Amino acid sequence: MVSVSALGQAGKTAVGRTGAAFKENPVVVEIQKEWLLAAREGDVDAFGRVVDAFQKPVFNLCYRMLGNPEDAEDAAQESFWRAYQGLSKYDFQRPFGTWMLSIAAHYCIDRLRRKRPILLSLESLLPEDDAPDETPNPEDQTHRKQEQEAVQQLLSALGREERAMIVMRYWHDMSYEEIARSLKVSVGAVKSRLHRARHTLAERWPVHSLSPVSPGGGHE
Repeated sequence: MVSVSALGQAGKTAVGRTGAAFKENPVVVEIQKEWLLAAREGDVDAFGRVVDAFQKPVFNLCYRMLGNPEDAEDAAQESFWRAYQGLSKYDFQRPFGTWMLSIAAHYCIDRLRRKRPILLSLESLLPEDDAPDETPNPEDQTHRKQEQEAVQQLLSALGREERAMIVMRYWHDMSYEEIARSLKVSVGAVKSRLHRARHTLAERWPVHSLSPVSPGGGHE
């Protein structure tokens, strides 16, 4: 069965550097705050710089949620537009990246509600700049392929909200509190639904998995 640590590792492999995209140094955060303040006063160019800074992680979240680049691009653009319209309500005590991801996640969930379930493609789990090694060790290549195929099947087994929680938790290292605030549910609900989602994943994890650990351990 899939372990939580194995799921976390799969997320790290898939997301590459994106998971740390919002953990900027204080100087960068201050510069971004100046952009946001200017954008809130109507400076479109300033918000354009914000988009440039955050477009990749937002696109990647939309890509994993929706499963194809065209829908992900549309969703990312709509998410940024909604963020721009809602800047007057943005709390500067909250990291902008977390707030931005919550907007994107909500929009993707709404889109999925209007469509039949989508099986995520294998490519949707890989960021563009993390191409596989062109000369991998055959054993490592087999292991990687098995785990990625398993993750593809696992994600498709989850509901919209549970998929969003899993992506936020294991791909973007968001805390329970951040996920709860982003999806407007209680922390208890996040923990309960993540627990249930992990058990769903564990039940569906292939018996030939290279990480045969129970769903209770690892990344809590």
